[in-house]
Amino acid sequence: MSVNCIRSLLEISSQTHSDKIALIHNERSLSFGELFKKVNQIAHYLSELDLKKGSRVGIYSNKSIEQVIAILALLSTEYIFVPITRFLKPEQVEYIVKDCDIQCIITDKTKVERIKEANFEGKVITYESIDKESISFEEIYKYYSENFKTTVKSFDNAVITYSFAASGLPKGIVITHRNLIDGARVVSKYLDLKESDIISGTLSFNLDYGLNQIFCMLYKRATLAIHKLVLPSDFFLHLMRDKVSVLPIMPIDITQMFDDDPHRLPTPKQLERVRIITSSGGKLTSKMLEDVEKYFPKATFFSMHGLSEAFRSAYLDPKQIKIRPTSIGKAIPDVELFIINEQGEACKAREVGELIHRGACIYKGYWNSPEDTNIRFKSIKILEKVIDLEGGLTDEIVVASGDYVYKDEEDYIYFHSRKDDMIKTSGYRVSPAEIERVIHEHISQIDACAVFGVENEMIEEEIALVYSTSSEIAKNELIFELKKHLPNYMIPTIIVYKKSIPLHFGKINKTTLKEEIMAKGK
Repeated sequence: MSVNCIRSLLEISSQTHSDKIALIHNERSLSFGELFKKVNQIAHYLSELDLKKGSRVGIYSNKSIEQVIAILALLSTEYIFVPITRFLKPEQVEYIVKDCDIQCIITDKTKVERIKEANFEGKVITYESIDKESISFEEIYKYYSENFKTTVKSFDNAVITYSFAASGLPKGIVITHRNLIDGARVVSKYLDLKESDIISGTLSFNLDYGLNQIFCMLYKRATLAIHKLVLPSDFFLHLMRDKVSVLPIMPIDITQMFDDDPHRLPTPKQLERVRIITSSGGKLTSKMLEDVEKYFPKATFFSMHGLSEAFRSAYLDPKQIKIRPTSIGKAIPDVELFIINEQGEACKAREVGELIHRGACIYKGYWNSPEDTNIRFKSIKILEKVIDLEGGLTDEIVVASGDYVYKDEEDYIYFHSRKDDMIKTSGYRVSPAEIERVIHEHISQIDACAVFGVENEMIEEEIALVYSTSSEIAKNELIFELKKHLPNYMIPTIIVYKKSIPLHFGKINKTTLKEEIMAKGK
């Protein structure tokens, strides 16, 4: 059978591993055969809706086995799946619905009222029965047969994921079925995933990092153990109860994991089943790595780097994590990474330039935003001074990431700053990432921090630092330590302590923090 989409992986798994457990959530589990049957039933019903090919269907719900079934059912049809994160407010849901013209939303009973508040006029399907008028998965399972034939092509649009730009307006990135297969194939390869693995489904299924756990499970015929991350004690219970061997997680979750009373943490012996930990989406601190090494004695740690426009670009060889812990590593299999300067020339070692991604995992572009697409998705001609464009063929698309990086003498890459994240102050251009790096490396008691510019007409921008930790640190102590490692023009003049820092789509929301500071008049 040709593997051209995620649906193909599900069909193969149901044929070769029908009785093997595919999904676990608390006390409930589904085999690959059972999962395939339920996905077919939902896909059959969805295909009979009066919607044209390519119509957008949203999933707005809490994490559950039904959510995974809904995702796989949509990916079996000719519709496009739009994940809507459960933390969004009605006005944000309404924006996404209008931006990509969502025709149908699949949800659970806890989100029905929010959908009404978002003024949604399309079809609503719920997991559980709510009333006699609504359609639910429970009813579909009763009345629909399990037979369903897919007509999906690898180049068809599969998913539109939304993330928020600095302006506060979300942008949708279009992902094809081939992109999803490539992500599962490449990640499974460099992580050396196995059929016997039990993958933790802790990450949100609303973004590509979390979705990839579902697809890797299918690619390797492994098992996915779904877990909603709330308390460290519940999280560790999940790892032990579900016998997790592969743990994908965000850096900030590592911090929160070990914020609990040390006497309540499990012993390393209880966590020794975990053989792989992956991390993406944020900076790693020395304390995080020390905690992981201490409590997960048999785990190999993979630090990874992805782009909004390409699922995964780089990963750091686990053998290098202690040697160069701040490096994002080198290109993943099937990808080439280039660093070029403003003249389009290859950067020398230690010279900062823009990261260019070529090869697998490149997404299709931004939905309803040709301007953003043209900024990031470029003809390979952008690399004409770096590679030989034989035959004059320049139709290949690469991603100009907007990430400014540099490589060392052994070609390991280090993040420097974002193109649109630089602070201009007193005639200097300051990288927030550089200040954040110093804080993470030298002020270990700080759990999380964000550095950004706040407008000041006298000097263009002041440097603001917002940080969280268990108790506030005296401002003069922070400045004293920072001055040990940074020039005076890079020292924050606005320092704000918060017990916790708000996240948006798994990342620190600097826009919200900046608005709070400006509203208080600094």
